[in-house]
Amino acid sequence: MPSTPRLAFLDRSRTLAPPGWSRWLVPPAALSVHLAIGQAYAWSVFKPPLESSLDLSGTASALPFQLGIVMLGLSAAFGGTLVERNGPRWAMFVSLVCFSSGFLVAALGAATRQYWLGGPRLGYGFIGGIGLGIGYISPVSTLMKWFPDRPGMATGIAIMGFGGGALIASPWSTRLLDAFGEDSSGIASTFLVHGLTYGAFMALGVLLVRVPPDGWRPAGWEPPSAPGRLVSTANVSARNATRTPQFWCLWVVLCMNVTAGIGILEKAAPMITDYFADTSASVTTSAAAGFVALLSAANMTGRLLWSSTSDLLGRKNMYRIYLGVGALMYLALAQLGDSSKPLFVVCALVILSFYGGGFATVPAYLKDLFGTYQVGAIHGRLLTAWSLAGVLGPFIVNKVADHQKEAGHTGPGLYSLSMSIMIGLLVVGFVANELIRPVDPRFHEPAAEPAEQAAAQPAGKPAEKGTDR
Repeated sequence: MPSTPRLAFLDRSRTLAPPGWSRWLVPPAALSVHLAIGQAYAWSVFKPPLESSLDLSGTASALPFQLGIVMLGLSAAFGGTLVERNGPRWAMFVSLVCFSSGFLVAALGAATRQYWLGGPRLGYGFIGGIGLGIGYISPVSTLMKWFPDRPGMATGIAIMGFGGGALIASPWSTRLLDAFGEDSSGIASTFLVHGLTYGAFMALGVLLVRVPPDGWRPAGWEPPSAPGRLVSTANVSARNATRTPQFWCLWVVLCMNVTAGIGILEKAAPMITDYFADTSASVTTSAAAGFVALLSAANMTGRLLWSSTSDLLGRKNMYRIYLGVGALMYLALAQLGDSSKPLFVVCALVILSFYGGGFATVPAYLKDLFGTYQVGAIHGRLLTAWSLAGVLGPFIVNKVADHQKEAGHTGPGLYSLSMSIMIGLLVVGFVANELIRPVDPRFHEPAAEPAEQAAAQPAGKPAEKGTDR
């Protein structure tokens, strides 16, 4: 995409790292974007004030979050090739504009009490969701190229901030709502402050990010001569990847793992309050917000810890842990969750650490299966699984809870059926992971040099590559 003179600084040629550039300067650029857009995981803090001030149900108040996740997956899928072509600075800038302006539109909608036709749905959900998707994939491919020796760790760094965004946003949003009030005017003021502050913070990443020269390798590192069984040295195009059973098995794995985690995350603050509402260990509003922050910390820590562990154990083994042990954690919540608050918190933290780890490990899994040729574009298309899960997870938890409430149930009874459904979904994901095998060579790209691949492109069609230049 050609740049106008005013936006020439967004050209990928302007982001090429000079000789001697430290690759360790790139992770802070990724984190500045992901810590901002990771605010999405703190949406549950806004649910109670939205429900009380605008008379919404739990299902209705979840819609901006659900729409945001849908748009995240769709914009990542359709924008993945553009991100590869135009580079991470362009992508981060687009993310900044959409995410920040989404909050501003949401502020206007909340102030005028236009929830259904605009405001949080149009602003936070639709416009902000585009910023989520483009921002989410913007640094992943670049960091994998800077860290070919540790791809799992690299992808963990790349999206660790997204999991940790709520660690900052949850207490910050709570304090702003306390200061401005929890009516529509106070919510609007909180959205306004968020939009302006996050815009300034994300600008740091736009200015700092750099891409490595073609063929760059860390000093003293050579690719392994005998990769693992599922680690391919060949490359598969994004178009061919979507024709393989491996892509769709991994799509199911990601969808099931995300559905199981996001259902708890979106409903976190009300859920822990409901679980212990009828006991002596009742949970206050501030404690519930603290629980959301703890889940964010687990989400963030799991992204780096478990994805780095996958460099040692392998991606398939790591997903066996995510899905198998995750199902056991849900079983513990369903059977024993209300008997002990520490047990409830620990099980939820483990589930969210696996949820985050699954996100961070999947780009390296894709690299193992399909190579680095168009891994960013393949990753974007795989995130459509997140779009479905972003609707499915909150819908299951909220709809079941609303129905159980109407039936007269309280406390854990609002969520026991949801827990059983999540266990079943994780079992489906476990089976899909077991079905993943090496990609058939007929899907591989011909072994050609990058220059030859570029020359083979039709005239006037930019090369759709996974190499930052």
